Amino acid sequence: MSERLEDIAVRMVAGGRGLLAADESTGTIGKRFDTIGLGSAETSRRDYREMLFRTEDAMRQYISGVILYEETLYQKAADGTPFVDIIRAADSIPGIKVDIGAKPMAAYPGETITEGLDGLAERLAKYYEAGARFAKWRGVIAISPTLPTWGSMKANAHALARYAALCQQANIVPIVEPECLMDGKPGDHSIDRCAEVTEWTLRTVFEELADARVSLEGMILKPNMVIDGKNARKASVAEVAERTVEVLKRTVPSAVPGIAFLSGGQSSEEATAHLSAINSGYDLPWAVTFSYGRALQDTALKAWGGKPENVAAGQRAFAHRAEMNSLAAKGSWKKDLEQAA
Repeated sequence: MSERLEDIAVRMVAGGRGLLAADESTGTIGKRFDTIGLGSAETSRRDYREMLFRTEDAMRQYISGVILYEETLYQKAADGTPFVDIIRAADSIPGIKVDIGAKPMAAYPGETITEGLDGLAERLAKYYEAGARFAKWRGVIAISPTLPTWGSMKANAHALARYAALCQQANIVPIVEPECLMDGKPGDHSIDRCAEVTEWTLRTVFEELADARVSLEGMILKPNMVIDGKNARKASVAEVAERTVEVLKRTVPSAVPGIAFLSGGQSSEEATAHLSAINSGYDLPWAVTFSYGRALQDTALKAWGGKPENVAAGQRAFAHRAEMNSLAAKGSWKKDLEQAA
């Protein structure tokens, strides 16, 4: 008998554990490897992700699930053990990124629409067979004085809802990720503008989810935090937490079991500090945790540097960041805990 979607969703956000986003496309991880002077090949991608997944104590204590790229879902470690089995052995849940990227939207300059719905039902069946129990789809919302437009907003929300319905039909928990860009162009919007756009986005997404008959109890929301643009003044940690909680309480039904924030261009420490402030300062109807990529991986990638002799150093760096974010998911992170791994 298959596990209920509701039970999987609760496991994904429970107990101060969160999600490791290791779903970088081949092109994206190539750019990350460029920063350490490493070429992107199947073996280098395998070695890097094996280093993370075999950080067993960190995976078991702090990571509830791993979002994988399609290559990685089917990949095996150097000793032949499937990555899916390594993740499961750490009591973590394998997941899969299923969209094929945000593409320029015809007739909507400066905006995108995420593609990948064609053939998704068939792909989800294969992913389930391979061990994936949740999926992720990212819709991208640009922020400027004139963007987003209603047409782009509606199209992306509708795609997210169609994706979520297909996931639940396949007995896979959908992570619904509408990202209002902090680091997009021009990136100089105020926190007020971010709050306005994020509230509009979440209202629209949940209207579309209702129309698509998506079970809220069997999904996870992965939103941006409400924060000013990367080229604007930086709001305080307390203000980001306050504005984020305000928008979420206005828009996200309490039936949703959990919210797992994306880091969205924040530094590792910023993402941790904001998450902790949200959890420590407010009475929330949902479990609130992390679904971070760069904010979990950057220090590990640099410590590893592509060298086999640095695997232990990379694992220590990953474990440290995972622990900090687990504390933040419990509202108990403090700045003085931030020290070199």
